Amino acid sequence: MASGFFALLDDIGALMDDVALATKVASQKTAGILGDDLAVNAEKSTGFVSSRELPVLWEITKGSFLNKVIIIPIVFLLNVYLPVAITIILMVGGTYLAYEGVEKIVEYLFHRNHKKQNEVVLESVEKSADDEKKKIKDAIRTDFILSLEIVIIALSTVLNQELWLRIVTVGAVAIIATVGVYGVVALIVRMDDAGLKLIRRTDGKGFSGALGRLLVNALPVVVKMLSVIGTIALLMVAGGLFLHNVDYIHHLFINLPEVVASMIIGVVVGVATLFIVLSAKRMIKVIKG
Repeated sequence: MASGFFALLDDIGALMDDVALATKVASQKTAGILGDDLAVNAEKSTGFVSSRELPVLWEITKGSFLNKVIIIPIVFLLNVYLPVAITIILMVGGTYLAYEGVEKIVEYLFHRNHKKQNEVVLESVEKSADDEKKKIKDAIRTDFILSLEIVIIALSTVLNQELWLRIVTVGAVAIIATVGVYGVVALIVRMDDAGLKLIRRTDGKGFSGALGRLLVNALPVVVKMLSVIGTIALLMVAGGLFLHNVDYIHHLFINLPEVVASMIIGVVVGVATLFIVLSAKRMIKVIKG
């Protein structure tokens, strides 16, 4: 009886070792996209009123969990019955990310002054609430595409394993990705509040006071850096999706470093998509009269 119990414990231990090893390998494979995911989502989760930062981040986090709950079973089914659909979905997602990245650059270069002139109008409570909802939806939509790639990459590392191990590994990576990414984002967006508490506690004196001022002053710089890094990450992820999934494009850029090739592809796809979207909007406007 006792030997049977200890044998069961040995089996459970061996299974846990298998899960830990598979999860470690999958996490290493997805580390790059997780870094991009962090940059993109940190940029999208900042810029809110201080009192709304954590509630907004919580809404985005819940949306991210829901995304993965939807994505994981769909990816497993498609992988078995219609593998080509995964590539098509990734291409559509890559096109959207590239479009979003180029749109941010165009808005920064050509619409900054117009945006500043309208800042006062946008400060009303209703418009702020609508703007907040829109930003949350945009963040969750972008997270869906990034989560899709994370899940697919994680699954690709355990395709030869038993079904239960594939499910557990992909699920573990999905949870780690969500908790890790949004946990770090939460720390970033609350930097200034932590700094203010340190300043008030020490009256701005000593090491704690200096650290508090550093945190408060660093937040705007970090937010601007995240905006730039997040936009670059959008374009690189988008370009990478095409580079890794379209043989013709892969061979076309085979002599270039992957980072450079991904960036070029992301920009080209984004510019082309933006041109199509703007042309379609203009045509619809002309038709409507």
